[in-house]
Amino acid sequence: MHSLVSTQWLAEQSGSPDLVILDASAHLPDSPRNSAADFSEGHIPDARFLDLTSFVDTASQVPKAVPTADQFARRLGQLGITPSSRVVLYDDSQIKSAARAWFIFRLYGFRNVAILDGGFSRWKQEERPVEAGRATYEQTEFPTPSVAGAVRGKDQMLANDSSRAEQIVDARDAARFAGEEGSGSEGHIPGAANLHFAKLFAEDGTYRSPDNITALFAESGVELDGPVTTYCNSGMTACVLAFGLHLAGKDDVALYDGSWLEWGEDADTPKEKGAAQ
Repeated sequence: MHSLVSTQWLAEQSGSPDLVILDASAHLPDSPRNSAADFSEGHIPDARFLDLTSFVDTASQVPKAVPTADQFARRLGQLGITPSSRVVLYDDSQIKSAARAWFIFRLYGFRNVAILDGGFSRWKQEERPVEAGRATYEQTEFPTPSVAGAVRGKDQMLANDSSRAEQIVDARDAARFAGEEGSGSEGHIPGAANLHFAKLFAEDGTYRSPDNITALFAESGVELDGPVTTYCNSGMTACVLAFGLHLAGKDDVALYDGSWLEWGEDADTPKEKGAAQ
């Protein structure tokens, strides 16, 4: 299974016993939308609700931290997923939240996972079937996995500020990156490049081609032959950049999970203002 699948592919695979479809929708805190309520009102047939907003490690001091390995295994078991399942993630969100779920799955070594290109919006535009309510399925005992991906903490980011061993890419819009008045941001992590996550999508909401994505990163000053760490405001849209890099053939990508929520609130962390160089 490719990491990015089309609506046509998913429609043709519908009903396969090993296929699990997960709604990974999540919205910004100030959004009036409720992803659980939206799911109940309508979703792709047989889809299950991931509840991405609660798929975090609440015991961590890091804001909205990725779940632990035990928490990951527990949630997948509750969703009836096995290690041999094929999982397709989708969202109906402006912040393309399925990418966050994809990153978490990959973090714990789950490789047979894909994102639905264009998400639920494209599915509905094509007038494909939609169902309401909740799916029924049997829970499983999912084994606790080992960490197979890379998450950076604030101490590692501070160390990188001196060594510049890893390239840092900020997924927020240019105004927040620059720390412009009224943007709600004090700027960005020193030395970071800036590529707004929304640029990775075509007008129809599908991901751009791998070549186009590679060009976007190159235009932003990111060299794909070296390690990259992505961040954003809360660790959500940074995963869009990580997925885009994956599509472009690059997997040595880490996530600064605390992102600007952690970095910006610490008076002792260095910060820069202004447009990307």
